[in-house]
Amino acid sequence: MDFYDESRSIARCPFPKTNFSTSGGVKVVDLRWSSEMGRRSFTVLKNQKPQSWDRVAYEAILDSDTVVVFVKGLNLRPHKISDPTNFRCHFGLRSFHKDGAGAAFLLSTKAVSVAQEIVRCVLPQSIRNKPDKAYGVRVTVSNLSGNLRHQVRTLLPSVARIGSGSVHRKKNSEKVKHELCVCTMVWNQASAIREWVMYHSWLGVERWFIYDNNSDDDIEKVINDLDFEGYNVSRKVWPWIKTQEAGFSHCALAARDECKWVGFFDVDEFFYFPNEFRRNSISSSVVPGEKSLRSMVANFSSSTSIAEIRTACHSFGPSGLNSHPKKGVTIGYTCRLQSAERHKSIVRPDLLDDSLLNVVHHFQLKDGFDYYNMPEGSAIVNHYKYQVWESFKAKFFRRVATYVVDWQEDQNKGSKDRAPGLGTEAIEPVNWRLRFCEVWDTGLKDYLLSYFADPMTGLLPWEKSLL
Repeated sequence: MDFYDESRSIARCPFPKTNFSTSGGVKVVDLRWSSEMGRRSFTVLKNQKPQSWDRVAYEAILDSDTVVVFVKGLNLRPHKISDPTNFRCHFGLRSFHKDGAGAAFLLSTKAVSVAQEIVRCVLPQSIRNKPDKAYGVRVTVSNLSGNLRHQVRTLLPSVARIGSGSVHRKKNSEKVKHELCVCTMVWNQASAIREWVMYHSWLGVERWFIYDNNSDDDIEKVINDLDFEGYNVSRKVWPWIKTQEAGFSHCALAARDECKWVGFFDVDEFFYFPNEFRRNSISSSVVPGEKSLRSMVANFSSSTSIAEIRTACHSFGPSGLNSHPKKGVTIGYTCRLQSAERHKSIVRPDLLDDSLLNVVHHFQLKDGFDYYNMPEGSAIVNHYKYQVWESFKAKFFRRVATYVVDWQEDQNKGSKDRAPGLGTEAIEPVNWRLRFCEVWDTGLKDYLLSYFADPMTGLLPWEKSLL
């Protein structure tokens, strides 16, 4: 069991055995609260058609005079803003029908922007007048298809309800925002997250939004421990498969009232400041490079034109290793490709386009704003992309990005989202441990061992926490 929001939970069940038969009707488990001591009870309902989770509206957030609806399976033109005129939002009663079929939708409004799997609509006047009364209202989306003579409006199934968090979001000019926050989406990264959070917190990250995409490796405990230790980390349950772009858009909205800047990068990506880290400290109590990342974004906080900072990535390989490095990826992986590839972005969430369009690496910005490319000598992202085989092959299970082909699919084999020449099967290639090694780069490793390792034990902070 897992908590999805303040009023709903998720029950994850194993697949039935291979000899499972649906003869006699599909069985659906209905999860209800028992009247005895608040316990959950399970009822098996026969001859009920199960809800399809491939195409469903699953989240709704109020944003000023609009509602932002997240729709699984809409999959409109990747990386493009679509025509909103064929879409509408529908608002319904708070309660289900007794047969569980959903709500009766009573009000509808036009869409003002549609991009990928996100639809933004104006709010009905009644909700705008009393937004505090909107909690629990169900929302869905419809689209118009067909030719001019035979147009059909299709209403999508929905489990999306306006939550209390979005209803009570109010602007507070007196509230001091964090200078820098970070958002990421993870699946089974409990073993990696401590090193990533502790290192980047030292660089100046003040708030963490971790979107958990169905992990089963005890990551909740790791996140809770980090938060207890003062790292200001929260976990958002995000069960929707292949919805990374939508998750990032959701996080941009969630973080907007707390953060001036939000970085979007993965737990195998580490910011590195070559010039800053090489400087000798003026005092023995000062570590060169502290809060470098926060200082970098703060320099642009007063800009009237820059809303996104892009940093290029260096992709590291297995570096000759056969097993995962015990001291962490920043210490173990030291050989990389020579040329940088792709980039990661830190954005101003209040200056994003209303469509919230993103392609994982960067967002669409409001008109009149632009991005800035950090010079590689000043800042770079060490992307520990090609790790030892046991770690890397886990990526074959699935990819989280909506528009990235899964490893097993025989498509786009030349894409940078795949390992070159790896194919479609999770079979270790010959000499994997020696691949993707063109330049030995020990800059970050040397720096961490010099300034972060305990002088008595040689342990790094994220190692100590595991003792």
